Amino acid sequence: MTSGGEENPEGDADAGATPDIRQIDSLELSAAAMDSPLTTAELCRVVGSRVRELRQARNMTMSAFADDAGISLGMLSKIEHGQSAPSLSTLARLAATAKVPVTALFRGLDEEHDLVIVRAGEGHQIHHDRGGPDRLYQDLGTLRGANRVIEPMITTITERGGEFPLYQHPGVEFLHVLDGSLYYGYGGKAYLLNTGDTMQIHGEVAHGPVELVELPVRFISIKVYPAGESRTTAGG
Repeated sequence: MTSGGEENPEGDADAGATPDIRQIDSLELSAAAMDSPLTTAELCRVVGSRVRELRQARNMTMSAFADDAGISLGMLSKIEHGQSAPSLSTLARLAATAKVPVTALFRGLDEEHDLVIVRAGEGHQIHHDRGGPDRLYQDLGTLRGANRVIEPMITTITERGGEFPLYQHPGVEFLHVLDGSLYYGYGGKAYLLNTGDTMQIHGEVAHGPVELVELPVRFISIKVYPAGESRTTAGG
């Protein structure tokens, strides 16, 4: 059997027979033997993408990577573009060149992927110790896990008065004013934001509302954290 231009030394499988996983020597047979929900073409694209990511992470050219792996430049190009089903021996050489286990080339294929849908008006309310009935913080959806990188929230302020704390957090933040207008503090200065205005800031710099101009004020804020540094902070 030939897969992507490489010979399978084990020979062709009998027609209609169930492949023996112990004798698998190509991605094509791997998908069939493991009853994968992915087609061979999809599996090749995923593995090819992982090979390219790992090569680029090592700052290696395709030529250098192919030489170290003992395959031709043309074959590596086909693999990275999902146009070839490499044998397991080839995958082993690619993994060794990338200094990762072979399983790293398949990482993520069988993992559960979270999906969060928050219907209109159903955002999770966050209570702030310096807030009140005139302030509403709604979390618009959070993926599970410690490495959350995005935190979207809507803040609604309906009355003047009370304390407006400043916030600091890792990463960056994007704001978009949906209703009203306010002065928003950032790094010791205040900037007027009207309905429809947007603002992008570095989270490490102290920031937050400082003066309300036209009520009600409603704005969406999206915090983007470096991986592994997320934390929940109301208001932002």
